[in-house]
Order: sequence, then structure tokens, then C-alpha cells
Amino acid sequence: MDTRRLGNLKTQLGECPLWHGGRLWLLDCRAGLIHALDADSGAELARHAAPAPLGSFAFNGPAGDEVVLALKEEVAALDLRSGRLRTLARLGISHPQLRLNDGTSLPDGSFVVGTMHVPREERAPPLGGLYRLGTDLVFTRLDEGYGVTNGPCLDPVTGRLHVADSESRVIFSYALAPDGTLSDKQVFVRTDTLGSGPDGCAFDSEGGLWTALVRQGALGRFDGAGRLTHRIALPLAHPTALCFGGAEMGDLFVTSISDSGRLKASGPLDGAVLKITGLGFSGVARPECRMPAAG
Repeated sequence: MDTRRLGNLKTQLGECPLWHGGRLWLLDCRAGLIHALDADSGAELARHAAPAPLGSFAFNGPAGDEVVLALKEEVAALDLRSGRLRTLARLGISHPQLRLNDGTSLPDGSFVVGTMHVPREERAPPLGGLYRLGTDLVFTRLDEGYGVTNGPCLDPVTGRLHVADSESRVIFSYALAPDGTLSDKQVFVRTDTLGSGPDGCAFDSEGGLWTALVRQGALGRFDGAGRLTHRIALPLAHPTALCFGGAEMGDLFVTSISDSGRLKASGPLDGAVLKITGLGFSGVARPECRMPAAG
């Protein structure tokens, strides 16, 4: 296994790495930037601006010219050619400490995204929750009670949707119905004993769930039964998210924090993108959203 820095990019809050079109895409959420990097050299191939803070994104269709973006209180579509931004759905709740956070596209073309509500008054329940934007642009709340939603991803073996609450230090799993509704909520794993909440997540093709242990400078992999099989220390303080990519989907890319507003680190690799090769695992391609085109 080899871990190295990919290029020279330094983000404040690097998040949501995504392999698409032979490039590594990622967000700098606080800066309101979408970056595309060459996966070998790390050279920046594209940069697009959007209203900060950004929560997450997915490509809308295979062409690669539009992305679905989670903004503070709305889900929008950004045309990467023109810079035109159009609203797809609104959260319907407004609070200074509440915003949309991590999300993912699903095989039916929908977009699932959750909120984060921190800080908040002691014992106050978190606002928002977990939401689904369907291809009919109906925006539905699927669950509630998430303090900091992260890492939604689909198990390629079981088809269950896994969602992390970084504040509660737990990853849940749900049965996902064809109509996008959720049932059979279960605790997949608790990460208290690892000293960190789970942040971004990704599955390998064997059904192993990888997560960024954001407060431990490490990654963890759990098998289908929730048992820790791998723990990989990283040369930076706060990894945030990860994705598989590369020609054979066998490389692992990791984003990180230099200053998220809540977490800060000033080491030489804090805020960098890491590339890990030789893991012996491979990932699966993420589907695109299928939201209607602009009228």
C-alpha cells in the first residue's frame, strides 16, 4: 500500500470526492468551489464556483455538464458550462445553524441528502433530517433526528442504504424500496470506541464500508456484519471523505480539512487530497442523477 499527496491543492473543507469521467472531482465547501483533478498528476483540470457553504454534489446525467448541488437551504442544479444555477427544491426550514450537508445519487436517479444542525442548545432536538429529491422534483423527508448527516451510500451487495450521524458516532442502515422509501432502520456500527464520529463513507465491491475517522486522522473499514477489518493511519489530522476511482476503480482518494470552522489543522498535508494505491480492494461506479433539464 502506498499513500501520497495528489497534486498541490489545499482546501479549507475538502469534501465529497467523486470519480467521474476519468477525473477526480471534489468540493471545497467553505470556499464554494468544485474542483476537478487529474488522478495521476493532481493537476487542476477545472474549477467552478457556487454559493458557499456547499454540502455535497452529484452529476446530473452522463454528459458531465451539470451537477446537482446541496446548498445551505436548497438543492440546485449548476450548469458547468454557463455557470447558471437553478433551484430544484427548498428545505423549507431556516435556521442560522442548519444547513444541507452530505448527499449521494441513487440508481433510480434521485438524490438523497441530509442536514447538519450544530451547534444547538443543550437537549434541543436537531432540525431537518434525511431527505430525498426524486426525478419528479418532489422533495420528501425520509427520517429525522440527524445531528450531522454524512456519508450516505448504497451497499452494492445488500442494496441497503447506509447513513452516518457524525454527532452521534453511529452509522445506520435502511432497506431501500424501489419508490425511495426507507424501512427497517438498524444500527450498522457505532464508532465511539474508535475515538471519532464517522464522516464520509464509501463501499468497496465486496460490501466493505470505508469511513473517514475525522478526529483520528485515519480510515476504517467494516465488513457486512459491522466488524472493523482495517484501520489505516493517515499523515494528516482530519480526513473528511473518500471515494474509489482510477482505471480499475482500485485507487482510494481522501479529502481533508485545514479549517472547517469547527476543526483546524496546520500540518503540511492538512487540507490536501491523498491517493492510496495497492489496497487490494476496488469500488463501484456511482450513478448519476436524472433530474429534468432546464426548461
